[in-house]
Amino acid sequence: MNQPQPRRVRGGLRVNDPGVPWDAVLCLPFGRLGVRCTPTLLLQTEYLPGAGAPRAPAPELAGLVDELREQLLAYCADARRSLELPLAPAGSAFQARVWAALREIPVGRTMTYGELARQLGSAARAVGSACASNPFAPLVPCHRVVARSGLGGFAGSTDDAGELLGIKRWLLRHEGALAPAPGRLDDAR
Repeated sequence: MNQPQPRRVRGGLRVNDPGVPWDAVLCLPFGRLGVRCTPTLLLQTEYLPGAGAPRAPAPELAGLVDELREQLLAYCADARRSLELPLAPAGSAFQARVWAALREIPVGRTMTYGELARQLGSAARAVGSACASNPFAPLVPCHRVVARSGLGGFAGSTDDAGELLGIKRWLLRHEGALAPAPGRLDDAR
């Protein structure tokens, strides 16, 4: 299995590196979410495929991780619930523009990569690359960007039958942007 390439975040902390453990792992209705943070800032959240147990944070990180868990569970109960937590600065200036635009897409709506690219005066592939590099999913809702003829990729995966695109389907169905598809395994999360 290919591992994502490491990225640098504030303070030289490497993320997406198998050698750096998650500060916490949350088990949520849509799947598992790895969390890296300081006591006051989220550094990264990432969807974690596969089964596994939750991981409690160190005591000094518990306040922020507990707030993240509470907000995500509230969102899972009501998709209109906003997710507002302190995010560490990350990415290039272009990526930051894309991520800011993602946060403006309303719940229950989607945009294509091309539509978002035109809005930003860019190219669809560049937008797709910025979405794949999003360090704060689902707080920065890259799942609301889809291909012109289908779901497109998600969290760096284009495996239509894979768990990551199953999470994208769950999130879009939960928000009312994708019709339910009875009998699909990814609906059972």
